[in-house]
Amino acid sequence: MSKFKERLGKLSPKKRLYALETLPGHLAESVQGERLHQLLTDFDFIEAKLDAIGVQGLIEDYDLARVSDVLLSEGQAETLRLIQGAIRKSAHILDEDKKQLAGHLLGRLLDFEMPEIQATLEQAKQSKDSLWLRPLRGNLERANEGALRTLAGHTSYVNAVAIAPDGKTAISASHDRTLKIWEIDIGTELRTLIGHTGWVSAVAIAPDGKTTISASGDNTLKIWDTETGTEVRTLTGHTDSVNGVAIAPDGKTAISASHDRTLKIWDTESGTELRTLTGHSSHVSAVAIAPDGKAISASSDKTLKIWDIDSGTELRTLTGHSSHVSAVAIAPDGKTAISASRNGKLKIWNIDSGTVLRTLIGYNIQLSSVAIAPDGKRAISASADKTLKIWEIDIGTELRTLTDHTDSVLAVAIAHNKRAISASQDNTIKVWDTDNGNELRMRNLIGHSDWVSAVAIANDGKLAISALPDNSLKIWHMLSLREIRTLTGHTKLVTAVALAPDGKTAISGSDDRTLKIWDTDSGNELRTLTGHIRAVEAVAIGLEGKRAISASRDYTLKIWDTNSGRELRTLIGHTRDVWEVAIAPDGKTAISASGDKTLKIWDIDSGTELRNLIGHTHSVRAVAIASDGKLAISASDDPSLKIWDLLSGKELASFSGDYGFNCCAIAPDGVTVVAGDRSGRVHFLRLEGVKQLTVDS
Repeated sequence: MSKFKERLGKLSPKKRLYALETLPGHLAESVQGERLHQLLTDFDFIEAKLDAIGVQGLIEDYDLARVSDVLLSEGQAETLRLIQGAIRKSAHILDEDKKQLAGHLLGRLLDFEMPEIQATLEQAKQSKDSLWLRPLRGNLERANEGALRTLAGHTSYVNAVAIAPDGKTAISASHDRTLKIWEIDIGTELRTLIGHTGWVSAVAIAPDGKTTISASGDNTLKIWDTETGTEVRTLTGHTDSVNGVAIAPDGKTAISASHDRTLKIWDTESGTELRTLTGHSSHVSAVAIAPDGKAISASSDKTLKIWDIDSGTELRTLTGHSSHVSAVAIAPDGKTAISASRNGKLKIWNIDSGTVLRTLIGYNIQLSSVAIAPDGKRAISASADKTLKIWEIDIGTELRTLTDHTDSVLAVAIAHNKRAISASQDNTIKVWDTDNGNELRMRNLIGHSDWVSAVAIANDGKLAISALPDNSLKIWHMLSLREIRTLTGHTKLVTAVALAPDGKTAISGSDDRTLKIWDTDSGNELRTLTGHIRAVEAVAIGLEGKRAISASRDYTLKIWDTNSGRELRTLIGHTRDVWEVAIAPDGKTAISASGDKTLKIWDIDSGTELRNLIGHTHSVRAVAIASDGKLAISASDDPSLKIWDLLSGKELASFSGDYGFNCCAIAPDGVTVVAGDRSGRVHFLRLEGVKQLTVDS
């Protein structure tokens, strides 16, 4: 126990709260730099402040050291920046579960070797007196790299985002039919706007920041009061989904772009449709308005059109793209525009002449959005390859790539303070510093020339079997890393594979709804198991090798006799796809993981459901059982790993990551955990407190 914690424990609750609120400010005002640095690197203070005041109050304490007259050495200042950066990146997790503090500081700061950082982390480790998952190496995004903050709350794709003129708030539009208003600096969700009956595809904020207009797949636009979250009126007239919306500089008119091939101009005060613009031969993807009131539309007919809003006249058509034009942005001076297309090309246009100034090449995949910085010097593009790119407009050079999202990036907006906000199909919004948006680099293990969908290793470690996207499997000799043979027979992707304990047979599961049993020595297919009515996602073989269990998207599991290929029984209980199954070491019970957010423990002999494990808030993708059969670990999209006591069905510990977890395993020592997430990162963690748990139980 630190001296700070000891002193804090002697105070009354009221005085304790007062001390946590005021002590950092007092030290900053009295220019006690050494004591302030000591306080802000004391894990006991960090934990106490988080518990009592919350994550934003804690983050602001580190700002005191940065903006006050406190004299810190360069090393001390960097230490505080890193700790603050780690807390800020984990803010959305800590808001939900403060117990994640120690694990997240370790996960983000372990790679930094500064003595003060390592001392704080050692203190964090010593502070835990219960079962927890301790990162063995830096397994989360490092502090101050990549996105500054993640805003989580939507339950489906985030299609669009807009930043208010003051740069303090942002509004996101989602496939979950809602919009959310966020306070950017602290990452807080201020309110949710509900009213659309279809996905919300676009959003624009009026110049005064007081009203917002959203566009939706329900064929309507809605005008909202952003201060109260109230729906002011609904604009109807389009006959198909509305894909884009922009508000004129005077805030009095708006223009919408629709799948019905038209644009419509609206009076925002009355909600009246002023005119309809026709000319595109296919759906209109996006629209932007220049400072002088001209509008530019982008369409899947491969063109852009410039319009006079007052008269509704088409001024010119911009041609040059060879694919669907998905987005357009106009520079603040109104002289240039940038368009993005589905074939990965960006084009910079002279608006007056309609000529292409230059083409920016850096993608070979669909571009979803583009935004131009307020100074007109830089642009940011968003792509289906999960990245954003920052460009120097004048010379057409790519400056950097931002790589923290785990699914297609659908939209991007830039504020006056050089912060950018991106919206993604991974259901998140990320905040970036465009000046130092460091590219996050990851190490990959390369071997296959294409992705691998499943892999299994024999108990003796001599053989491995992998599944490839060409519907085949390959058997490998592990010592020489030599391919022994290829197994063919499935007609669709092989999604799962397991090796029998003796290594002589393997069982594969496939999207073709079948399982196949293979002789690994000869490569011959021994039999095909049929019965599932949808794709097979997982398979496990019991230790005796006589029974196997398969998990399927048909919501069921099936138990098979591996010798005869006969289906012994079907396990029914899950209400969504079953993604994974594991068999306990004694062969008597199995545990399944499902898209219905639960795990189920089954009695294999009778097929009875023994208990239902509830705790995850999203699809459970994987499960593994410890060698003693007492504990299991589950991996989920929510995104967390959870440790379960199989006897009682209780959740014992949890670790939240940056991205959804796809897979997990427990080493034979029963305490080392390995898990993989959607970003491609492999996590190594240690289950601490197991001995204490055993004694207590």
